[in-house]
Amino acid sequence: MRFTAAAAVVLGVCLAGKAQYQDRDTRGVAKTSATAPQPEARVDINHASVDELLKVPGMTRSWAGRIVRFRPYRTKQDLVEHGVVTSQVYDRIKDYVIAHREAQ
Repeated sequence: MRFTAAAAVVLGVCLAGKAQYQDRDTRGVAKTSATAPQPEARVDINHASVDELLKVPGMTRSWAGRIVRFRPYRTKQDLVEHGVVTSQVYDRIKDYVIAHREAQ
């Protein structure tokens, strides 16, 4: 019984670590298009106001409001995984947003 519980804990830790890098390719580079702005020019979904989010191409007031309401996010992929935006909306905005977290 102990072995099963220990194995479950190890598996959980491994999967949590993998989830942190889920929107990165094998080289650790975020999956974005060649025309995406530099990371410092992207809009932070954890801190931006609705008006700041509206500057993102393809963003509507309704989607921006949902993003603000369901904060915080670990990664920008959380927007789709938690049902905040649809995959079609995510595909339109993913190159223009980033999810910065608070320093701990």
